[in-house]
Amino acid sequence: MPLSFEIQRNSDARTDEQVAEILRDPGFGVHFTDHMVSITWTKGQGWHSATVKPYGPLTLDPSAAVLHYGQEIFEGMKAYRHEDGSVHLFRPEQNAARFNRSAARMMLPDLPEEDFVEAVRQLVEIDARYVPAPEGEHSLYIRPFMIASEAFLGVRAAEEVTFLVIASPVGPYFANGVQGVDIWVTDEWARAGQGGTGNAKCGGNYAASLIAQYEGYEHGCTQVMFIEATGKDRVEELGGMNVFLISKNNELLTPALSGTILDGITRDSILKVGAEQGLIPVERRLSAQEVFDGIADGTYTEAFCCGTAAVISPISGFKSKRGEWRPQGQDFRRTIEIRDGVLDIQYGRAEDTFGWLSKVV
Repeated sequence: MPLSFEIQRNSDARTDEQVAEILRDPGFGVHFTDHMVSITWTKGQGWHSATVKPYGPLTLDPSAAVLHYGQEIFEGMKAYRHEDGSVHLFRPEQNAARFNRSAARMMLPDLPEEDFVEAVRQLVEIDARYVPAPEGEHSLYIRPFMIASEAFLGVRAAEEVTFLVIASPVGPYFANGVQGVDIWVTDEWARAGQGGTGNAKCGGNYAASLIAQYEGYEHGCTQVMFIEATGKDRVEELGGMNVFLISKNNELLTPALSGTILDGITRDSILKVGAEQGLIPVERRLSAQEVFDGIADGTYTEAFCCGTAAVISPISGFKSKRGEWRPQGQDFRRTIEIRDGVLDIQYGRAEDTFGWLSKVV
């Protein structure tokens, strides 16, 4: 039976003028809406106490399992305002399904997909005035997450869990707009391994990527690309994004899902939109050497990275301790076409032939 949500309105909500001021320059993940969603799960009782309530600090016991063993997962998704003023989610059922796959890997309870989607819808509806106008690729970033909130220091799956949803109006992920970024390639550090948590969206993966990310910063790079931990010959993904190549033969290549790569929803959308644009989607094993050699001899003409936050960012070049490789041309033509194709659906500028949009208000 679907959950019923209690609504507790924020008596100290921002004024319309304050919201308008935030939306003029929202940044990314800096400001948050007036409300959040909270649902509790306890062993034997299941999910209960679904509430939309004022945004505010959480109260956790110092022994809460999430603080000691990292038993938590999250999702990233957006709500988009169309020119007619309506607000839409993009493929929310896919986020719900991936959330439960992550939960299974981290020994957290399954949240029915309809309850996940309804929780997101409830928050977006009550805080719809925070969804920016579509100019400048502004949107409402939504962060559902689940934490092991039980006060218990034993090493086992938590028997009390809290699911929450918060939201933040955002501008472009990269403040300087759409331009090529350099990628640092590491085979020294790994974000995941076979049998690990690479295909779960959990905080530990991102924490593990930071040391390489900061190494990349030292070499003038915006993101880091990881090579598999064991054989050192398979490209995986970036610290928080999937990676793509476009070949001179019109192939749209991305590393195959191997258990160590997050199955990105933007990734899947790109494969489908790219196919509609005449590219040939290819998911297969890619070695770093093949990528470097293919860029050097002109086989791979463009490269880009993708995720919910940034959508698609062209890649100007790859750097490592062994050298530097840059696709020829640097016009990013096909990359921008794909990017525009995805964004046009999200913002309602093109017909949604895939049925990906879900109207909220």
